[in-house]
Amino acid sequence: MPEPKYRVAVIGDTKRGRYGHGLDTCWLAMPEAQIVGVSDPDPAGRAAAGKRLRTGNLFSDFRQLLDESKPDYAAICPRWLDQHRDMFLECAGRGIHVFMEKPMCPDLVQADEMIAAAEKHDIKLAMAHQARYSPRLEMVRQLIADGAIGKVLEFRGRGKEDSRRGGGEDLWVLGSHIMNLIYTLGGEPRSCFGIVKQGGQRVTREHVKPGNEGIGPLAGDNIFAQYEMADGVTATFGTQRAAGSRPIRFGLQIYGSRGIIEILSGYMPEVWILQDVAWSPGRSRKQWQPVSSAGIGKPEPLQMKDPRTTGNVHICRDLIAAVEEDRDPECSIYEGRGTVEMIAAIFESHRLNAPVTFPLKQRKNPLSLL
Repeated sequence: MPEPKYRVAVIGDTKRGRYGHGLDTCWLAMPEAQIVGVSDPDPAGRAAAGKRLRTGNLFSDFRQLLDESKPDYAAICPRWLDQHRDMFLECAGRGIHVFMEKPMCPDLVQADEMIAAAEKHDIKLAMAHQARYSPRLEMVRQLIADGAIGKVLEFRGRGKEDSRRGGGEDLWVLGSHIMNLIYTLGGEPRSCFGIVKQGGQRVTREHVKPGNEGIGPLAGDNIFAQYEMADGVTATFGTQRAAGSRPIRFGLQIYGSRGIIEILSGYMPEVWILQDVAWSPGRSRKQWQPVSSAGIGKPEPLQMKDPRTTGNVHICRDLIAAVEEDRDPECSIYEGRGTVEMIAAIFESHRLNAPVTFPLKQRKNPLSLL
């Protein structure tokens, strides 16, 4: 086994988002990386993390971790958003590159601060949007480029729409994956019109409460947005509390002039294609077909025991390559801000009761200004 080349610090918080979706343990699958310490304000969580990550260098304060362990890379793991900016700024100021749980931060003011720090200190950040790195997404790109569904007309995304998070929380926590896919496949949107309702009424200041997981001001149990994309393409996203069921429809559908592609979430997401001009298997008698990384109806050649870990390792290795090649990671800090901006645009459009254009002029959380 080669000697580890890269020193990695793991930042977690057991009581405020834990360690995300395996952003800590994936480094153990990389012989080129060595975990040199972990921070967690919770004593029990810190001890468990040290055992899990095979390190005795344990800290309650992430700043002390960064100062004493002197890592090349840091994993900012908590799912909660409210600490991401501060953790990143401390890493950037020390010249440490970052792998971060999504979404990036709760508003565009913080996103702009993070990008300014990254550019000032020449720091790379990779976001944990695993579908963005999927070999099946690359096949989706190829199918679209080859005209498998004709000219792309629409992107349609939905959240999980469960009884607990459906609406605003669903938009932030899970919808961020869909926004990132739209951004990846459709480019930066030009404008957005959104409406946010709660209990059948337009959301007003009285509906706004602190959101879970450090999201900040939040409202809405029924959200719908339409984006204007390039080349006359539209994109929509919707989430309504308790409207979902099993199997879930959480994912993105890409409607073309000659068919539909559906892609779900994760490093090896389910992907389906319907090559049907009418978009209706009942009328055309054409059927949905599975898509693997090898193509339509072909067996998946890539076998892996743990796709989540494999996906995180892919992201981390791309981040390392981006640093050494002086390029942006595949899912960079700019895409992280783009995802946050697509979400913020819904609430800003609702606040103004009018379409808004990108980039948004108003950078604060729109719900704080109702």
